[in-house]
Amino acid sequence: MSQPHLLYCDGASRGNPGPAAIGFVLIDPAGATLAEKGAAIGSTTNNVAEYQALIAGLETAIDQGVRTLEVRLDSLLLVRQASGEFRVKAVHLKPLHRRVARLRREFDRLEVVHVRRELNTRADALANAALDGLT
Repeated sequence: MSQPHLLYCDGASRGNPGPAAIGFVLIDPAGATLAEKGAAIGSTTNNVAEYQALIAGLETAIDQGVRTLEVRLDSLLLVRQASGEFRVKAVHLKPLHRRVARLRREFDRLEVVHVRRELNTRADALANAALDGLT
């Protein structure tokens, strides 16, 4: 089986809710960066920002023609919700969860894994730079 592309995603909110941003990095199996983005998304919660980062990253991977993908997130809640281990109880997160579920079907293989925050530094930096107005 071929190596998957990697997608690192992170959302940030200063205040909860408060100014929020997303960051993601899409990497091919050889280690080259195919796409990366940091963007402010207005005022929202950290969990919404995490979902928005994942959705933007998945959409970019689909646009790039990626078929196998390993998503790496430092939000354990999002990992467990996206993998179906936890139910989504928060009403405002349910539409985002449904969007992720629809996007997942576009891949031949997609795995969502939890990584420690220090292993998600580029996506975190992109989100924080967007919050700081640097992107």
